[in-house]
Amino acid sequence: MYFMRYILFGITLLHTTFAYTQEAQTMTRTARADQTYEDLFAHKRIADLTDPELMDILQKNIFADVFSVGQLNHQERELITVVALTTLQTLPQLKAHIGAALHVGNTPLSVREAIYQCAPYIGFPKTLNAVAVFNEVMHEKNIQLPLRNATTVTEENRHEKGLEIQTMLYGNEVKKAMQSLPGEYKDVVPDMLTDFCFGDFYTRDGLTIKQRELFALVILTALGAEKQLSAHIVGAMKAGNDKETLLATMVQLIPYIGFANAMTAINLIKEADINNYKPIYEE
Repeated sequence: MYFMRYILFGITLLHTTFAYTQEAQTMTRTARADQTYEDLFAHKRIADLTDPELMDILQKNIFADVFSVGQLNHQERELITVVALTTLQTLPQLKAHIGAALHVGNTPLSVREAIYQCAPYIGFPKTLNAVAVFNEVMHEKNIQLPLRNATTVTEENRHEKGLEIQTMLYGNEVKKAMQSLPGEYKDVVPDMLTDFCFGDFYTRDGLTIKQRELFALVILTALGAEKQLSAHIVGAMKAGNDKETLLATMVQLIPYIGFANAMTAINLIKEADINNYKPIYEE
């Protein structure tokens, strides 16, 4: 029953999003911001009591301008935002957007997995901070915890399953790059990446490989990890994300992470030759 409710909501949302996109072309900027804000947070946009000018600029930039760029739907945009805010550790804003992500039709499992996906990149302490916020929202909405187990691997096959995904997306680039490390580190470091990042997280249920690779790119962009961006742009496209999706995602990030890091990623996406990276995963 709970699952069917989200399926029906998703179908309704697709029709609503399409209608909104068509209508947005003729709406004023203020009207677009008002409509999007209400769609996400289930209440009307009102003037802030202490900083009305800044908040008006912020809300119009995000909910009128950014939300009008690209073909991302509200569900996708809010998961991207949850990942970015988790990475940045802006926990008050994260709570509001976890609520919005659920309100527009994301399942609790997909929101939780988007947060979990951050762990290999930002570490466990920051991920646990975000999980605590998520759990707080779940309690407020009377959603029983823990959510269902999303693990699909065992201790015996986590390396094999992780390596399979990693190889499909990145070949053996990391293994080769680490061979100049001394002693045990030339094997320990790449194997730990395979087991921890790909074996423990990419194999989990609740999100697709396509989503997880897109979120990895979001995290690295928010962190300003420029050295890793080019490889993950390729990985995101191999996982099935087209260049338009990557660019729309970076635009979605601008109000949250600023122009500097977003523009670094946009320039690298612009230079990527999409013809060389045929999608490996089909949804």
